[in-house]
Amino acid sequence: MSAGPENAARPALRRTLTTPLLYFFILGDVLGAGVYVLVGQVAAASGGAVWVPLAVALVLALLTAASYAELATKYPRAGGASHYATRAFGPAAGFVAGFCMLAAGVVSVAALARGFAGDYLAAFVTLPVAPVAVGFLALLALVNARGIRESTRANVVATLIEVGGLVVIVVLGARLLLRGEGDPSRLLQLGTPEKGAAAAVLSGSVLAFYSFVGFETSVNVAEETRDPRRSYPRALFAALATAGAVYVLVGVAASATVPTGVLASSGGPLLEVVREAGGVPPRLFGAVALIAVANGALLTGIMASRLAYGMARDGLLPAALARVLPGRRTPWAAIAATTVPALLLALTGSVATLASTLVLLLLVVFLIVNTAVLALRSDPGEPGHFRAPTALPVLGAASCVLLATQVEAGVWLRGSVVLALAAVLAAVAAGRRRRSAEEEGAPEEKAAPEETGA
Repeated sequence: MSAGPENAARPALRRTLTTPLLYFFILGDVLGAGVYVLVGQVAAASGGAVWVPLAVALVLALLTAASYAELATKYPRAGGASHYATRAFGPAAGFVAGFCMLAAGVVSVAALARGFAGDYLAAFVTLPVAPVAVGFLALLALVNARGIRESTRANVVATLIEVGGLVVIVVLGARLLLRGEGDPSRLLQLGTPEKGAAAAVLSGSVLAFYSFVGFETSVNVAEETRDPRRSYPRALFAALATAGAVYVLVGVAASATVPTGVLASSGGPLLEVVREAGGVPPRLFGAVALIAVANGALLTGIMASRLAYGMARDGLLPAALARVLPGRRTPWAAIAATTVPALLLALTGSVATLASTLVLLLLVVFLIVNTAVLALRSDPGEPGHFRAPTALPVLGAASCVLLATQVEAGVWLRGSVVLALAAVLAAVAAGRRRRSAEEEGAPEEKAAPEETGA
């Protein structure tokens, strides 16, 4: 992998995202498929008071979000965590951070594609998984390549449907309680037969934390935002606050209306609320869940392609991945390069296998981002950028370590393989950079690439 030409020779991405579009982008990515399936698992880990670990996870997510807000406004360009780590700790760290994000994104898209072809779709029609996954990913790639504006506008509609489905759950839960049914006492039940209240909340928070990830993908479209210094922090914190409020209310509705054991054993826990309350056809809610899965896959695909584009522009991936469509100015090469492995994974792995390492990979990335904020404090960056209080990135880094201690050993084993591969590829990239520098007679370490205006 060799560094590409200077950024001045690269066509910049078009700035088209407004604050509302960015808000819906982040909200749609956070309010993805996870909440539709994780509520039951959170209940199994923490007890009936599902809303407590959801609220704790929101606080932990906001800590790291503050670090992202500072870095995204300080360096508003595609590349995200990879670019920040490169500036703070050098190309090797940048490659590891970027590769972990890229791997998590590709695996997530594959898992969602397989999930789309599974039980939710089977409620309407029975089709083989392979052709559905192929068609699903091909359509997502075409929408992605058409343009960021079109993709985010489609996301606005899908996000409204997703939020509408969750609001339906809240309303149904409230109606059930007003009828005198359900059991409000479950809202205060914490702990399981195996764990006390504190340990159960922590275990549930790890699972609930997965419901909030997605906000980190938005930094990869900061370069396509009209005024990132003003728009990004507003959109980020507003979207997380909205998602947190919705999640807590959904947790209250689910745990108060459905017995904890039923909730924990269900593969579609929110459907249990629909069935318990009545008034809404389960198949209609299943359609909403399909839209949530598709929207999550679209937004994650956008993130992965922009991340690959940014890493290529930084010389961390082959320069060919930085090619863009002449008219659309979308990174078509990066879109293709991230869609193909996602398709291969979707055809060969199960949803559980594909999703098991995501949290660990993202915790590694979040730890790097939180420490990068502190390492880059002496760099002025863009004038007027958002600045997080120093305590927030420190607490954010500590929260990543704390959550990582709750990850199962089997997940650590699979995640370690990805991390080892990232380290090997980083070493290969460093060797190629060194040889290229020697051939050109230039010093081995080069200054960080200059920002490219739109």
